[in-house]
Amino acid sequence: QVQLVESGGGLVQPGGSLRLSCAASGSIFSVLAMRWYRQAPGKQRALVAEITSGGTTHYADSVKDRFTISGDNAKKLVHLQMNSLKLEDTAVYYCNFAQLAFPQVNNYWGQGTQVTVSS
Repeated sequence: QVQLVESGGGLVQPGGSLRLSCAASGSIFSVLAMRWYRQAPGKQRALVAEITSGGTTHYADSVKDRFTISGDNAKKLVHLQMNSLKLEDTAVYYCNFAQLAFPQVNNYWGQGTQVTVSS
């Protein structure tokens, strides 16, 4: 059984930094992409950043130049370095692994970690 465990959330002042980590346990292969999503109160879950198996990264416009995603596909680890945090970055952050199980794609989710940006 695959489990994703996030860590690194917390309370930080505006302009501060946090680093989120997510580790997968269990038998998971053929990971297509590792992603971070976030969900703020009253809003839908939204993609924040993605790193593909080939190392290509994509970011939501709202976090470009502030957040950096990195990952180790072999170790099933993904990190999100968040700098210059803003009040609007407050949300529960979820990691996601997309696994190719031809012909379908399986999505695995972590339990979420709270990030609160407040003065």
